Amino acid sequence: MDGTSPLTEQINPRFEQMDTLDTESIMYMINDEDAKVASAVRKAIPNAAMVAEKAACGIAKGGRLIYVGAGTSGRIGVLDASECPPTFGVSHETVQGHIAGGYGALIRAAEGAEDDAGEGMKLIDGLGVTAYDTVIGISASGGAAYVIAAVDRAREKGAYTAALTSNQGTRLGAAADTEIAVITGPEAVAGSTRMKCATAQKLVLNMISTSVMVKLGRVRGALMTDMVATNQKLRQRAVRIVMSAAGADEHKALEALEKCAMDTGKAIKLLESNNE
Repeated sequence: MDGTSPLTEQINPRFEQMDTLDTESIMYMINDEDAKVASAVRKAIPNAAMVAEKAACGIAKGGRLIYVGAGTSGRIGVLDASECPPTFGVSHETVQGHIAGGYGALIRAAEGAEDDAGEGMKLIDGLGVTAYDTVIGISASGGAAYVIAAVDRAREKGAYTAALTSNQGTRLGAAADTEIAVITGPEAVAGSTRMKCATAQKLVLNMISTSVMVKLGRVRGALMTDMVATNQKLRQRAVRIVMSAAGADEHKALEALEKCAMDTGKAIKLLESNNE
């Protein structure tokens, strides 16, 4: 990267008079910017798809999908990882999210932690990363030393690595096997990458983790067929899923779920085996 500021740090001229506007006008302008995110993400789909396919192959062999980020990017990674076990029935080890500064940084900003390259390397060493793992470094600027060091170390250990950034030609992108650069441009508030950049990151990680689980057979059609119901809402959802997937009535679906500790995948298999 040359001496100029990365796009994510530059001023968006549309917002130079934002502090003089009424609240509704501010929101319309922000919404106009947000509308640009989906098209920016779409351009990055080929690389995102490549990452998802590599991750699915690795997990099928016992590997993991590991997100490493700092600040908002780290929080987005932890969020996506934490939602995979209840949605797809995988273990908390299979998809992991890690943030510079540790999990305390999820609720209290630890901005200096992103500069600690040593901690990034230490994280990868502590996780025992192998060639079956996929490590995705997430940094809007592409310059967070913690994330770059983690990706560097993971690549040394033979893992497949990817970079999710919002700028071109970044150090993080150069460190990884594949770069997913989603160029959303300057933010409404210059440098506030919790806005468009974070929205883009969430969309990309949604696509990656969901595609991985589809490839691993944990989705049938549009149904999350390996979900484990742990509350009343999920119990009702599980009954509907089993009814639809196994062609059973409500009574049989609930009976099968109760025999299988409310595990939709096991309940579906039980009903299908009974029908053979």
